[in-house]
Amino acid sequence: MRGRGSRDTGTLSAAFASRPVRTTVDMQAQQRPPLLEVKRNLELNTALVRSSSRLPLAGSRLKRGPDQMEETLEPAKKRTRGMGAVTKVDTSRPRGPLLSTVSQTQGHTAAQKGPKKTGPRGCSTAGTVLRNQKPAPAAPAQKPATSAAPVVVGKKPGKRPAWDLKGQLCDLNEELKRYREKTQTLDRENQELREQLREVQEQATALGTERNTLEGELASVRTQAEQGQQKLETLSARVVELEECLGTKEKLVQELQKEQLQLQEERSTLSTQLEERERRFQASEAALSSSQAEVVCLREKTAAQVTLLAEQGDRLYGLEMERRRLHNQLQELKGNIRVFCRVRPVLAGEPTPPPGFLVFPPGPAGPYDPPTRLSLSRSDDRRSTLTGVPAPATRHDFSFDRVFPPGSKQEEVFEEISMLVQSALDGYPVCIFAYGQTGSGKTFTMEGGPRGDPQLEGLIPRAMRHLFSVAQEMSGQGWTYSFVASYVEIYNETVRDLLATGARKGQGGECEIRRAGPGSEELTVTNARYVPVSCESEVEALLHLAHQNRAVARTAQNERSSRSHSVFQLQISGEHAARGLQCGAPLNLVDLAGSERLDPGLTLGPGERDRLRETQAINSSLSTLGLVIMALSNKESHVPYRNSKLTYLLQNSLGGSAKMLMFVNISPLEENVSESLNSLRFASKVNQCVIGTAQANKK
Repeated sequence: MRGRGSRDTGTLSAAFASRPVRTTVDMQAQQRPPLLEVKRNLELNTALVRSSSRLPLAGSRLKRGPDQMEETLEPAKKRTRGMGAVTKVDTSRPRGPLLSTVSQTQGHTAAQKGPKKTGPRGCSTAGTVLRNQKPAPAAPAQKPATSAAPVVVGKKPGKRPAWDLKGQLCDLNEELKRYREKTQTLDRENQELREQLREVQEQATALGTERNTLEGELASVRTQAEQGQQKLETLSARVVELEECLGTKEKLVQELQKEQLQLQEERSTLSTQLEERERRFQASEAALSSSQAEVVCLREKTAAQVTLLAEQGDRLYGLEMERRRLHNQLQELKGNIRVFCRVRPVLAGEPTPPPGFLVFPPGPAGPYDPPTRLSLSRSDDRRSTLTGVPAPATRHDFSFDRVFPPGSKQEEVFEEISMLVQSALDGYPVCIFAYGQTGSGKTFTMEGGPRGDPQLEGLIPRAMRHLFSVAQEMSGQGWTYSFVASYVEIYNETVRDLLATGARKGQGGECEIRRAGPGSEELTVTNARYVPVSCESEVEALLHLAHQNRAVARTAQNERSSRSHSVFQLQISGEHAARGLQCGAPLNLVDLAGSERLDPGLTLGPGERDRLRETQAINSSLSTLGLVIMALSNKESHVPYRNSKLTYLLQNSLGGSAKMLMFVNISPLEENVSESLNSLRFASKVNQCVIGTAQANKK
């Protein structure tokens, strides 16, 4: 047994001696690749674990009792291979059967002598183990030998006789002693092997830790290798990009070199030009020195001019005031109430009037002087009682401030009133209205014909254009003007806003004529739109809207007759900030409704009743207008302004401080001679009125 333990110990020692020390392993690990080093450590750990699995378990102890010998020797039996037959001895039986058992055991022991058995490690495995046996004698089982070499356990005593129980006991005691010694030896060997196993396990643990470390390093190396591969791919792409960029840069460098050559040429050219300009600059400095003296002289002249300009400004202002005074004096000499007569041309489809029906005698200054008189012939249907021939035609002569024959143009008509319109900028209230029967051309005179033809524009758009133009010229003299327009109609003594849009359209009953404030003489129309205007296009839009909203109807004299008085009001405000002057006045351009006499024999239907009411309201307001003008001319204390909405709205433009002009429009047709005579007679009465001297509204 000692020999086998020493051989096992030698085998393990040789196995551990074959493994180099840690320093050598570390040096070799540095020289070998990491994968080979890890594989070698794994193989070494596997070999050590397999070797340690054959060692006896820790903590086992051999028992000294003969009945416990089996348990003591069992680990050694399992550890060795190829051991001989084992004799089982049952020591728990009484002494009688023990003698026969001992003799049988001795016989079997002698018979079992044979060749020595060798285990897988080269150790001798011969020995006898005592086991408990059954009461019936039984032959011990033998195992075939696994080694050809015989094992000699010791010197066997000769066979004792059956009666020599004491000798047999002595032999058993000696054999028990030998087994005890062998057990002690095995315990020592087992302890040494356990210590070696512990060292091996510690080394295996260290190697496992080292393996884990190497595996982590291997994973890190693989990660670094992948990162390196990615960086390599990135760098390769970067290299390709840089190569392309390098090619682009090289082309750019070549272009820059060419550009540099061009710039060098330009530089040489600019250097030449610079030298030339330096020479010119020196010459300019010399000229500047002489110019400075001239500047001093010019400054003195400028100061004198400024002083002269101020004097000229004062003189210009005085001349402007004198112009205004003379202009308005001229208008006053012409009369604050002037009457113009205009005869419309014959329209297509109308009969031509007989010769001598209308005659326009030349003016006082000769044939080229504009006419101021009109003669109208009217035939009498009555016949002479003696001869039976028709009575001669009756001629009616009228004289006005100006008469416009049928061929007169719109521009010619406005030229005659342009100076009167300009008086509104000087602060004088101005009122211009058109009077006449239905279809005599009143609306054409005030608003004009179809839009788009500048030759057919009426007095309202031409007056606005003239005012804007003069206001622009006056701005150079320090005057600033603002214009606010409104457009209303008076239909059946009801005021309507012609500029109303949306839900307010047609709600004329809501408009009332009121004072602008307590103690104020200015009149305003409530709920009416007052629109600031500054250009012609804005005025045209207002006229177009008013034309759509105005009340018209079909009459016997006109297919589309205006059945209301339309009043276009323009409030003008002027200011001269430098001199602290302000002026303001209204300009009223009125298109009166057609004046017609009522036919007593007219059959009244539903539509005729409406026309009758409209005609009565129109004639009543026109009669009130004549009464107001006559009252102003006679200097009466009471002027019936409130008898009509028309005169009440225009009272500030009909008084002594206003300038008024009336166009009487007549038809050239012989069938309208009665209405034409009525209109001419009414206009003649107005033309004979003298209101007084107009006064400007200045502050």
